[in-house]
Amino acid sequence: MVNKSLFQSITSVLPRGTVVSEAGGPAYTLSAKHALAQMAATGTFDNVYYATAKNQLDAMRKLIDEIDDNEFLAKLAVYSRERAYMKDMPAALLVVLSTRDTKLMHQVFDRVADNGRVLRTVFRMTRSGQFGRKGLLNAIHP
Repeated sequence: MVNKSLFQSITSVLPRGTVVSEAGGPAYTLSAKHALAQMAATGTFDNVYYATAKNQLDAMRKLIDEIDDNEFLAKLAVYSRERAYMKDMPAALLVVLSTRDTKLMHQVFDRVADNGRVLRTVFRMTRSGQFGRKGLLNAIHP
């Protein structure tokens, strides 16, 4: 007879999901930084199969509120633009930086808003007021 404690199924050894995903299946809880990094590298502000654009924006703002590390947000914005080739997520992180730390925003601005499309997105997001400001005047002239 086989020793069941040595040859148990792999599914009984792996940890179980602790939350429910947008698709309704079991998932794992990520730290706020990890979840935001994943969102910045793969997310979109558009309706997708299991989530609406509004839900994704709300989730991003909630994660950003949990993170009190502006340097991390600046590095994530640059990474998201230069390595993950995203456009909207780094623009959103840049607008958040404009409300939190204008010095850091100035340091990464050229690396994030590196073309006209991203620059237009930054201004559109700013004017919408979704991230706490309606203009960049105070961010440009502190």
